[in-house]
Amino acid sequence: MGFALCGVAPFERFPEHASIAEWLARGYAGEMAYLNDARRRAPEQLLAGARSVIVCALNYNTPHPYSVEASSGNEEAPQGWISRYAWGRDYHEVMWERLNALLERVNERFKERQLSRAYADTGPIAERIFAKHAGLGWLGKNTLLLNENLGSWFFLGVIVTTLDLAPSLGPAEMPPADLCGNCRQCLDACPTGAIVEPYVLDARKCISYLTIELRGNIPGEFREAMGRHVYGCDICQEVCPYNRAVPLTEMKEFEPRSWEDGKRLLRPELEWLAEMTEEEFRERFRGSAMKRTKWRGLVRNACVALGNTKLERGTPGHTRIVRLLGRLEESPEEGIAESARWALRRIV
Repeated sequence: MGFALCGVAPFERFPEHASIAEWLARGYAGEMAYLNDARRRAPEQLLAGARSVIVCALNYNTPHPYSVEASSGNEEAPQGWISRYAWGRDYHEVMWERLNALLERVNERFKERQLSRAYADTGPIAERIFAKHAGLGWLGKNTLLLNENLGSWFFLGVIVTTLDLAPSLGPAEMPPADLCGNCRQCLDACPTGAIVEPYVLDARKCISYLTIELRGNIPGEFREAMGRHVYGCDICQEVCPYNRAVPLTEMKEFEPRSWEDGKRLLRPELEWLAEMTEEEFRERFRGSAMKRTKWRGLVRNACVALGNTKLERGTPGHTRIVRLLGRLEESPEEGIAESARWALRRIV
């Protein structure tokens, strides 16, 4: 059905669930209050009578350069960076459609009365924990699920069911071994030091959190380290040795969006994003995961990225961007105005 990986785990509480409470207690979730839902650490509360969980993975690795390899554009038209997973169609929708198609097949195969729920990164469930115990990989030092052959460029979705399915791992089998070894490339490469120790992420420092989940102003201590990232960050995956030679996806849904007017999501022009209207945002990002950051968040992020550009003073590009930021510092949206003022101080 197009999934790159699939496995079955018993629907029960695993040792890894115990660490969620400690992680939350440290405040590492930041403003993501939805992560406090008790069902994430006590999965038995999710669906009464659930016995099994089917875990599926969709490969989204496309044949385009990584952010650490790609050009940032010329000084006349500096470019930003959008996380690889958000280039194409909204992965929630793609995964949801395929999970429900699979669920139809499950219902055809098993005639007994049963209850099932599909989650495409949309419910209070720690997918990666169940993925590990379904034999799909191990939890890496960057906190993502890693697979020896597929790396980490894949989305996870699950079907929780009251069916008593045979687990992928037999009674004597252990989950895949942790193959991170002594490697710490993800920790060392993170620009903001968000991976505070192996296997532990402080989301409040993560560029993905700062550019997507955070609704207020981005803390000044992280702005320069954000570089040209305007939506998410892939660096901890890009430097991972297990992502050096992994298969490409065959799914066209995950190819970068582009439009007839030349606008694109692969290395987008920062000026375009910064001067985008809310109406254009709604139109361009219909059916895109980038809706998550909202219009004001994307413009805020573009202002910060413009403040990190190396513009030669007096050039047409510099003059044009200074004027743009000057208009934005008068925005009624405080987050946009403050970010534009910060950027102007950096480049004027």
